[in-house]
Amino acid sequence: MAVFLLTIFLLLLAASVLFLAAGWRQRETHTAARDNLNTHFYRQRLAEMTLDEEQGVIADRAVMEQELQQTLLSDIPPASDAHSHRSRRWVLLPGLIVLVIVSLASYLKTGGLTQLSGWLQVQEAYPALRAQLMDPHARPLTQEQLSGLQLGLRSQLQTEPDNLSGWAMLGRLGMVLNNATGARQAFEHALQLAPNNFALQQDYAEVLTRSGDPQDNRQAGLLLKDLLKQHPQDIRTLSLLAYNAFEQQQYSQAIDSWQTLLQVLPADDPRREGIARSIEQAKTDAGQQSSQLTVEVTLSPQAEKMLPPGGVMYISVTDGVSPVPVAVKRVSPGHFPVSLTLDDSNAMLQDRRLSTQKQIQVRVRIARNGRANPEPGDWFGASAIVPWDGHQHIDVAIDKQQP
Repeated sequence: MAVFLLTIFLLLLAASVLFLAAGWRQRETHTAARDNLNTHFYRQRLAEMTLDEEQGVIADRAVMEQELQQTLLSDIPPASDAHSHRSRRWVLLPGLIVLVIVSLASYLKTGGLTQLSGWLQVQEAYPALRAQLMDPHARPLTQEQLSGLQLGLRSQLQTEPDNLSGWAMLGRLGMVLNNATGARQAFEHALQLAPNNFALQQDYAEVLTRSGDPQDNRQAGLLLKDLLKQHPQDIRTLSLLAYNAFEQQQYSQAIDSWQTLLQVLPADDPRREGIARSIEQAKTDAGQQSSQLTVEVTLSPQAEKMLPPGGVMYISVTDGVSPVPVAVKRVSPGHFPVSLTLDDSNAMLQDRRLSTQKQIQVRVRIARNGRANPEPGDWFGASAIVPWDGHQHIDVAIDKQQP
């Protein structure tokens, strides 16, 4: 920072010197030009007098020379005028002050001094932020600190372009901060340094999968399939490939990848439940569900009058015996009547699916505050317990109020 300010000071000083020198030089040049012109004129007149005298045009040359000299003397400015010119040189001082003020004001407004100061602060804090990130016992960095770390790391990589771990870290920071473009560029640079690095290829595929560009998604799918050939049971690759296929509506590929993932994961892995729900959702979107419940919800006249605007509608399906729902769906009420469907993708527990039930009961509740647990004043309705054959239509009228 000190070097930068010193540079600014020297530039302003140089500009000031040039500004003042230009004013002095202009006046000195004007005086010298007038003297040269008078000398030239005097010599020319003398030559003309000599020629006239030889031709007998003039009779008294001495008198004419004296008149010429007096004429030239009258053109010499008095000493007071010269002093006045020197005094007027200080008129340049206000202009110099204006030059300095305008220059500084323009820089402060458009020169990015605030950004420069912030960048210098980040540079000073960068080593500590990086150490905190690498310390497993330290507090997690805030979003602001992560942004500062990203800026500091990017600056470091300008001088260390072959730092593979630095580029990899920059890419992962970009993913955390949702800077997809920065993450992609960082991983591309890292892969130029280590094109066969499996983890970097996975990171790059994840960035492409998250992209909103369909071409990036397709490129990610091809890359993930190549990675799966190298390591057929890699959990991260299978997960990314399933998600990538699901986002591209390639439901069969997504289901196959998730099912393979279930075979690889331990039986007590907590991720299994979410994966099973994803499989059911993919089946639903692909129209492959073996069972589907259609529910049409209506409002009684009293509920329609008293129901406050907004709220959240919960549709829960039980087996009619246990209060624990088999399937749950949460939607905004909208306009009544409302028609919706439930299937195994809405299951609460994967070992208690809708398709495995013998009988069901549907309960619909509108939560005024959006909470899942019933509260006094909520309006609800319930169907009778009916046999379940896998494809049914049930009507539910909301006509009761929670006491």
